[in-house]
Amino acid sequence: MRALVVLDGDLLGSDAWLEHLARSADVVIAADGGATKLAKTARRPDLDIGDMDAVSADAQRALERAGAKLERYPTEKAQTDGELALDAAVKRGADEIVVVGAFGGARLDHMAGNLLLLAHEDFAAIDVALVTERTTFRSMVGPGTLELEGAPGDWVTLEPLSEVARRVATDGLRYPLRHEDLFRGSTRGVSNELTDRRGSVELGDGLLLVAITTRRSVASR
Repeated sequence: MRALVVLDGDLLGSDAWLEHLARSADVVIAADGGATKLAKTARRPDLDIGDMDAVSADAQRALERAGAKLERYPTEKAQTDGELALDAAVKRGADEIVVVGAFGGARLDHMAGNLLLLAHEDFAAIDVALVTERTTFRSMVGPGTLELEGAPGDWVTLEPLSEVARRVATDGLRYPLRHEDLFRGSTRGVSNELTDRRGSVELGDGLLLVAITTRRSVASR
């Protein structure tokens, strides 16, 4: 089951792109003010979860009239609204989660926290992608292989989320890795490139962040 989770950061994408993501999702979950990001689409959230400090009382009532469920939490809590939203998607049975609105905005600390959710043990072993219209972030747990899709010249970045990502091997990238170790804090894996439409990353052990960024302008797609 595919879930779309909408956070309250900058979408970094077009209305048409968000509409497509919403229409292709089996369930749509908003984190607090993420519900307002869906206003320009035909899809309303099935669930809006969080402390609701970014959604007015009138907007909350309108969401409920439209059939959305609201799950309210106190402002003082141990999880961000984003983590609560991902947790809700997992509990609903999602095995694929697409997250938008994870970046930008005034709260750069939330941006860092959202990216590191990919290292959370509850989410790292399922298909969670933090996306903008041009970049997709995923994590992979070793041992395993992640298939890459894009266009020749698209950037691929590999960054360890564990202390060491062991025995990393790549196929279809300009600068190949051949069962080598990558260490957290090093930028060795930044700005590799696809040489064809497909490639792959193999990881022997550890946790690895994989980012793919298209070089094509949004207008040319």
